[in-house]
Amino acid sequence: MEYVPLGSTGLQVSELCFGTWRFGKENGGVVETDREQAHELLDTFAAGGGNFIDTANSYGNTQSEQWIGEWLAERDREDYVVATKVYNASVSRFSNNLSRKNVRAEVEGSLDRLDTEYIDLYYIHRWDDETPIGETLRTLDQLVSEGKVHYLGASSMAAWQLTKALWESDVDGLERFDVTQPRYNPAYREPVAEYIDVCADQDLAVCPYSPLEGGFLTGKYERDGTPSDGSRWDLSSWEDRFSERQWAVLDAVREVAEETDATPAQVTLRWLRERERFTCIPIVGARTVAQMEDNLGVADTDLTADQLARIDEAGADV
Repeated sequence: MEYVPLGSTGLQVSELCFGTWRFGKENGGVVETDREQAHELLDTFAAGGGNFIDTANSYGNTQSEQWIGEWLAERDREDYVVATKVYNASVSRFSNNLSRKNVRAEVEGSLDRLDTEYIDLYYIHRWDDETPIGETLRTLDQLVSEGKVHYLGASSMAAWQLTKALWESDVDGLERFDVTQPRYNPAYREPVAEYIDVCADQDLAVCPYSPLEGGFLTGKYERDGTPSDGSRWDLSSWEDRFSERQWAVLDAVREVAEETDATPAQVTLRWLRERERFTCIPIVGARTVAQMEDNLGVADTDLTADQLARIDEAGADV
């Protein structure tokens, strides 16, 4: 797998990031990915050249961080880039805002569960309307100075909020966000267009979650069909779930996949990797080894400029 710089940082990361939000997650009383499966998926990802792992203090009621920490304990920590998040959790009394007290308490909890002395990339999971962003940024800046965190990231927020945070960091001489984590893929672009413009202008790396639009861009759904049992989509609103523009994008992805002897998932992930305005490292959330191996196949997937353009333009006239 190719290794690339993570935006303007000095980190070299694999061209895919493994998102572990399903580790320990219960769905209808059933754990989606248990500890054994989690370690098997991490093994598969690492064997394929992956070194970039994404988690959060809230995933699996903290079990995601714990299981990753156990897995890392048997390996050279320096070989891996680990990202985790603060805020947007309901598992701690320190998760209700991004105040100095809470951020410091949560980072210590994550360090303990991950069994590591530092976090490579630390995201704020959401924007906090209650705490002045300056207080949060100064606290994060101190964590970098102390060596507990190396780089900072921002997950879901509005373009103006990201811009405000970057401005405040620059004015006050604080560590700024180097990486963002929006929902972004060929079938979900318009709602985050302004946000992506900010990232491109400010040389921020983009690590999109839901790069396959919740499985939609794997090509397993049809316009007149319904999702399989266990799908994350609500069956009662299936007919209105996706727009005609999104179906047009899927048609283009399928067409290119057939031309290149690749899967729709591989084509979609390669489209994301080939963004020219900014570094784009998709976060894949494979549930099985087979899905992980399919995703890793992006390393052997090449698209022509014409094929990329057709996906870009798909749905434009719908």
